[in-house]
Amino acid sequence: MSSAALPTPAGGPSLSQPKADAAAWLAVAAGTLGALMATLDVSIVNSALPRIQGEIGASGTEGTWIATGYLVAEIVMIPLAGWLERLLGLRTLLLLVASLFTLFSVVCGMSASLGMMIAGRVGQGLTGGAMIPTAQTIIATRLPRHQQPIGTAMFGATAILGPVVGPYVGGWLTENMSWHYAFFLNIPICAALMALLLIGLPHQKARLDLIGEADWLGIVGLTAFLGALTIALEEGQRDQWLSSPFIVWMFAISLLGLVLLLVGQRTSVRPVIRLSILLNRQFGSVVVMGLVVGMVIYGTSYMIPQFLANISDYNSMQAGLIVALSGIPSLMMMPLVPLMIRHLDIRLAVALGLFILALSAWLETDLSALSDGSAFVESQLMRGVGTILAMLFLNQAAIQSVPVIHASDAAGLFNAARNLGGSFALAGIAILQDQRSWFHGRRLEETLHANSERVQDYVQHNGTVSYMQLESLLQTQALTMTYIDLFWILSVGIACVIPLALFLRPLNRNAPLSAGH
Repeated sequence: MSSAALPTPAGGPSLSQPKADAAAWLAVAAGTLGALMATLDVSIVNSALPRIQGEIGASGTEGTWIATGYLVAEIVMIPLAGWLERLLGLRTLLLLVASLFTLFSVVCGMSASLGMMIAGRVGQGLTGGAMIPTAQTIIATRLPRHQQPIGTAMFGATAILGPVVGPYVGGWLTENMSWHYAFFLNIPICAALMALLLIGLPHQKARLDLIGEADWLGIVGLTAFLGALTIALEEGQRDQWLSSPFIVWMFAISLLGLVLLLVGQRTSVRPVIRLSILLNRQFGSVVVMGLVVGMVIYGTSYMIPQFLANISDYNSMQAGLIVALSGIPSLMMMPLVPLMIRHLDIRLAVALGLFILALSAWLETDLSALSDGSAFVESQLMRGVGTILAMLFLNQAAIQSVPVIHASDAAGLFNAARNLGGSFALAGIAILQDQRSWFHGRRLEETLHANSERVQDYVQHNGTVSYMQLESLLQTQALTMTYIDLFWILSVGIACVIPLALFLRPLNRNAPLSAGH
């Protein structure tokens, strides 16, 4: 389809401007549904993980690969989606990955062994990863410029809601039905998705000639770089980082992959993904801030349930409900998002969103060993507001900061950065949690000598088991102080990137409208 360029009047879209037809909106709905399913499945198993490990006979360390396998595969696939779209055509690609996602979901739901479960999760990640950036590609290519904010609002809400409601949905299904349904839930969703794709997207002829012209150095390099780096970040702390030959090999493979990727950028006529768009001032700033927002989304959705489980003795469903609170503002603000995108300056909106995220993390530095879920209500609601302001405007900026022909590359890089931010956050949390727990534990022990009057009085009044109770109390206090440190570091880290919002250019509301290509 050829592109039609029509000027947009300064006062807003005119009645003569082309509007998206019903098929285009069905395509956007399909992309949004696919993105929701893919982001939901990142975290839906987190609450059910202990139950799954018990039933398939996996240890705690082995069970982490159920989550890690999905995340690694998804991060690898996200930037490759643009090339696969050009190779197979958008509708064919999405129908293929939706079908395979359903198949791999069934494999996970029927798993009786760790190997079968990991294979299914890797398959889910590979196919689900293709559905995230293609949703933004549909918005950029199927909707006129003046209607893209509506599509961006739909996509952004799903990208935010997926990770935060996943733990609650998984916990509810596990507690009330079975963990198997956390995977079988995808079957009817995929069926609806495929129906929308068949109606809403036109068929495009596959370009199999691109296989011979493909940037194979870049494809192999990208896969090795992101895959090995994510594994190293996820498993590094458990394996003692560079003291483990496995982690050393992962970092070496990642470095080799980066070299191959950069060589492909210089030697290929059409690289698998155009890293040169990162040199664009606006897009480069968007990627860095997207990385930080990813750290916030995935980091807090991990830390809060851990605090509530370890300190407040919450079960998985109760903890998941607290995490899901941040989704309430997303639902309430979604109808207003198109208006905000049209009328709010992007620099103000992103800076305000990041400031609210920093403030929400700062509020959690006031936790104590007596805190429960109520201590997170205000900060979670604020976090929902901050996330939707920052993420949705960054999504819109990612689409508008590059030409339409590079929309799939931009979507792939932006979404990969957001998910990679989650990996950086989890790796950082694992490192700091071990170090700061030990530090605070030793400092507390230094203040309580066995012969001190306070300790002796405590022992006399609480019986012979009081030393064990005292040790447990110290561990609880040390862990609480550790979580306070983590939230403090997160708030400072967010605050440090707020000035990057000044590098963003205002969204071009008078830009030519592109009907597609």
